[in-house]
Formats: sequence, C-alpha cells, structure tokens
Amino acid sequence: MRISYTHESIRLTGRWDMTDPRYAETTTTGAYIEFAFEGTTALAIFDLLTNETPLLRLWMQVDGGALTETPIDRYLRIVTPTAGRHVVRIIYKGGVENHRRWYRPLGGKVSFVGVQTETPVAIGEDTRKTIEFVGDSITEGVLIDVDYYKGVDGAEPVSYINQHNRIYEDDVCATYAWLTAQALNLRPIFMGYGAVGTTRAGQGKVPAAPLAYPYNFDGSPITRPQPDYILINHGANDRAKTAEEYTAKYRELLDVIRRRNPDSKIISLSAFCGAHHKELGELIQAYNKETGDSVAFIDSNGWISPEPLHPLRDGHKTVAEHLIPLLEKIIQS
Repeated sequence: MRISYTHESIRLTGRWDMTDPRYAETTTTGAYIEFAFEGTTALAIFDLLTNETPLLRLWMQVDGGALTETPIDRYLRIVTPTAGRHVVRIIYKGGVENHRRWYRPLGGKVSFVGVQTETPVAIGEDTRKTIEFVGDSITEGVLIDVDYYKGVDGAEPVSYINQHNRIYEDDVCATYAWLTAQALNLRPIFMGYGAVGTTRAGQGKVPAAPLAYPYNFDGSPITRPQPDYILINHGANDRAKTAEEYTAKYRELLDVIRRRNPDSKIISLSAFCGAHHKELGELIQAYNKETGDSVAFIDSNGWISPEPLHPLRDGHKTVAEHLIPLLEKIIQS
C-alpha cells in the first residue's frame, strides 16, 4: 500500500512546505519524518529531481535504536527482524552548505513523497512542547567532524577541504541545539543556514535572518504551529559589523519573530565567539522595557574557545551542558 505524506501514519517535524500534493519539502537540517507501520518492511519514497550532488545525508532510526547514516535516494527500504508495530524516523542530517536552499530549483532539499508498506498505522500526536532554534551554520551543525580525512601523518589533502566533502563533516544531531532539546524533552524545529546573520545573507542564497524568518524558503510562508519556545543564536556572522549595525538588525529580527509568534517565549543566546555579547544584552533589556516583552537573555561568552568558530562535537556538548540548566529555569518559570 502506497500512502501520501499526508497520511495519518506519518508525522513531520520542522519547517516543511506542504502546498504541493506530490511531496512535502524542507531545506533545513534537523527537519524530520516519522512514520508507523505494522509488519517487517517499509519503503520511504523521495523526489530527487532537482537535488544537487553530492547528495545530502540523512539519519535513519528504527524504533528509537541506533542512527544510521545514508545519502538521500529515491527509495530507502527498512526491513525489521521481527513483525509488529514499528516507528521509523528519518532526519535531514546535513549536506553541502552552498547548495541552493532558498530559490527554486532547490538543490539542497528533502522532498518526501510518502511510504509504501503493507499496513500503515496511525502514529498519533507528539505532545511534547516545541522549541525553534534560529541560527546559522553552528545551529545547523556545520564542520562538527573535520578530522575524518586525515592521513597517517595527520596531513589534510587539499582536495578534501572543500564543499564537496562537507557531507561527511556536518551533523545537526550533534549540535548544542539538538542535545539541549533532547535533554529537556522538547520537540525541536530548526532554522539554521550557513553564513547567515542579522546583517547579511548566507550560503545557498539564503537572505539575512530578518528577511528569511517568515519563510520555509522563497515563496513558501511558514505554516508550522507557533512554537512554545524560540531560541535565537545569531552574531557569529555579524562580528565584522559594528555593534550598532548588529543590534539594529537584531531588533528587526525580534520584531519579525514576535509578530509571527505572539505567544512564544523568546530566548536570545549570544554568539559563542563573544561577538557583541554585551551590546546584545543591553539591547534585550531595552527591548523589553520599550515593548513590554519578556525576552530572556543568556550570555554565552566564555563557554567555549572562540576558535574554531564552528565548535566540534565536544564544543557543542560543552555549550549544551551550560545551556540546559539555564533554559530549564526559563521553562519552569
């Protein structure tokens, strides 16, 4: 039995465009698919018509077990050792940062058609509270694994240090954001694009954060439910700008986010490299006073070294260890 992505056995989390009856589409790492079936075999189906190579990477997980990495493909088959009810999760792990992810034809996207299986079963609702992470390449998991290609002498072949090898280096599920959501039992929604800041556009032709926020990608306004929490981590790509330029655009981003999400709790997390962290704290204080809002501010300066700019796995883990108790207090307040 072949079923559409709209079937009750399928649940999508993240920024998905669902205006096309042929497939649901996303360009954000961290977006994921879940589906339930009875039996031993299921086939996840994707549309790859405009995907660029090398193909982006997915994590696949069955019944909460180990994550297995695979390139996206037209068909991905799941075979379980025992019959019964099973739940499959497929996560957009990472890809090539500069593939087209904003303007059509989209090259760095997941277009999920549906599932083929003998007995699909209703998956039910995920009742956890949601948190949206709004950030840049650090939030989307860029350059987390950079040593996979080193030779015996530790040398890094020049041919390996380029965008085409980024599929091996990026992993949204190892980020501070994913780790934090997991620890606090929150359902994560991601909006992270490389090189994007409040003051500048980024990789994949993605506009600056205040312009991009209301959309899944160009021409596709967000329709996902209002998150319970929204955490912003922008500033690393704005460090070359003056504090005045940065805070002016950050305020613009706050206004855009608040208009779209009147009931969400907004948390501002300063850049891990320390860029403009004092000025951002002052901005949040002034913003709350002027608007009557209650945006929370977390200063991350000093949590990790500013180099490398993109934390490795241990760096993300350290950030999460700092962030989790602070965010937990905000959630409980």
